[in-house]
This record gives sequence, structure tokens and C-alpha cells, in this order.
Amino acid sequence: MSTSSRIRRFVALVRKESYQAIRDPSTILIAFVLPLILLFLFGYGVSLDTTRTRIGLVLEQATPLTQDLAASFQASRYFSVTVGRDRRMFKNDLVLGNVRGIVVIPADFTTDYAAGNHPQIQVLVDGSDPNTANFVQNYAQGTVANWERQRQSETVAAGPPISIEQRFWFNPELTSRNFLVPGSIAIVMTLVGTLLTSLVVAREWERGTMEAMMATPVTSAELLAGKILPYFLLGLASMTLCVLLAVFLFGVPFRGSVAALYALSAAFLVPALGQGLLISTATKNQFLASQIALITAFLPAFLLSGFLFEINSMPAIIQWITIIVPARYLIPSLQTVFLAGDIWPMFARSIAVMLTIGGIMFVLAARSTRKRIG
Repeated sequence: MSTSSRIRRFVALVRKESYQAIRDPSTILIAFVLPLILLFLFGYGVSLDTTRTRIGLVLEQATPLTQDLAASFQASRYFSVTVGRDRRMFKNDLVLGNVRGIVVIPADFTTDYAAGNHPQIQVLVDGSDPNTANFVQNYAQGTVANWERQRQSETVAAGPPISIEQRFWFNPELTSRNFLVPGSIAIVMTLVGTLLTSLVVAREWERGTMEAMMATPVTSAELLAGKILPYFLLGLASMTLCVLLAVFLFGVPFRGSVAALYALSAAFLVPALGQGLLISTATKNQFLASQIALITAFLPAFLLSGFLFEINSMPAIIQWITIIVPARYLIPSLQTVFLAGDIWPMFARSIAVMLTIGGIMFVLAARSTRKRIG
């Protein structure tokens, strides 16, 4: 068969798949509506910034010194302080979660401080939430340390105090949204690529149209490529929409290049679409395909990619498993494109790994397709 005939046949396959995608409401729902919902949830509903944590501050004896220390807690942007005279006032609130901690300034604080002894301050926290408990403890210690340094600088005339200037690169405001939103784009692309492809192709297996198409002179490679190309472009369109929202709605800085963004996204869609094809070929059932896609694509991308949990803190066996999760390579690359700019040595490695995983997925999908037909 001539090359021109193969090209016309492939173009016809792509046109047929494109029409089918446009006419299917579920395709538009997964490709554009679901990403918007997820992006709004991650952009507005999820935040790792711990500010204005509610605490109870107990002043067992009100003196100018203890009131000055209490004022430091009240001025802190990390705490929302309610002052009381007895820790029993906040006991039920701590149990019910109305306050996250109780800071007790004891009655002998002023006496110990004046005598040159090291006064003690008690911090009571709810250990059922270790992250918040550690936050309250650490920032309470930091507030006391800052207050103590300030008083020493005011009373000791031996010279100016040493000041430490801190600078945070790439995300000076330490806003969690600036790295959560780029990471959520990878989660969205995982759903669009894997879930959408697995559902659409599985639907054709259920209806019998896939076997009918395979009975034609179309090869397995041509059929898979013809099905992938429209959803590849659909995935890039969904990514573009998410990036525009991230920049213009959520205010996430974009310091990299558009070329790097699309190179990374295109490389990631290869394993995502390949996995969707493999799932649909192995199951031939939409419901089963959707469940397998969520378990094998969405959950690993959400939990094992470094999006929310540090990979280095995971058990060794889990760290090895994360190597085959494509989102592990896309998420830090997207965060770098947005916040730092183009770092092509890092991008090239990520692209190579994602293309390798995708190539394996497509080979397995093609073999499974031939085996199913045969």
C-alpha cells in the first residue's frame, strides 16, 4: 500500500476520533469541567500555610512583664490569641478542637525573670494532630525567643544586637498556592490523559466497534496513534486552560518559557495516554477501566509524586515504587518552570524518563490489542 493511502487512512481515523470526542459530553466534562473543579479546589480549598492558629494564653499573674510577653503573642501573625487567667478555661476548647494549644505563663514568671533564673513557660498541644502540634510548639518557642532578644537589646548597652537577614528564593512570600497550583496541573493532566482515554476506548470495546475497526486493513499502531492524537491535543488544551487560570486568576508567577511548558506537558501525556490505552485494552469495560485508572494513575500521582508528601521521608520500598510514577518527574519540573525558570538539564532528564515510561506503555498496549483481536 502506498504512503499516500496510509496517510489518508490515518487522517480519516483522526478525524473520526475527533468528531467522536467533540460529540461526547463526557469527554468535554472530563477534559475541561473536571480540571476547573480540581484547580479551584487546590487553589482555594487546599493550603499548607499555617496562619492565625487559635490558641489560649493563660496569664496566671498579670504583671507588666507577662503582659508584655502576652502582647508579643497577640501581635504574631501566626496566632489568634484568647487570653485567660486559668488553664481550665481552655481545657474543653482544646479537647473539642476550638483551640490548637494552650500557652501558660506561670505566676512565678516575673519573679524568676527578675532573679536571673530561667523562667519556664508551658505549652499544651493536642497530639492527635502532630503537624499542628509541632507548629504551635515551635512558633511559641520562637515568639518567646524573639521577645527575649528584644528585651535584651533594650537593656544591654554593650553594642548593637546581631541581626539575621533571611531570604527565600523563588517564593519569597512562602505561599503554598504557588507550588500547589502547578502541582495540581499534573494531577489534572493525569486524569485527563489516563481516565479519559481508558473510558473512551473501553466504550468502543463494549460496543464492538473496536473489533470492527481492527478487521479493516488498519494496523494496531495506526489505530492506537489515530485514537491518541485527538486526546493528546485535548490534554494540551486542558493544560493551557489550567495554566491561564493559575497565572491570571491565582496569581502564580510564570518565570519559564512556553516551550519548556509544552515540552514537559507533551512528554507527560505520552505515558498518561499509553496507560489509559493499556487499561482499556486489558479490561474492555468502562466501569472497571475507570476504577483501575483512579487506583493506578490518580492515587499514585496524588500520593507518590511529591505533590503533598516528601518522597525522601517515605519508606525505602515506596521510594522505589515512585520511580515508575510519571507525575514524580512532571510536578517538580512544572514548579520549576513557574517559580524558577528554565533549567533544561533537569527538564531533559524528566522528559527522557517520561518518554521511556510512555514507550513501554504503548508497546504493552499494542501487544495487548493484537492479542485481544487474535
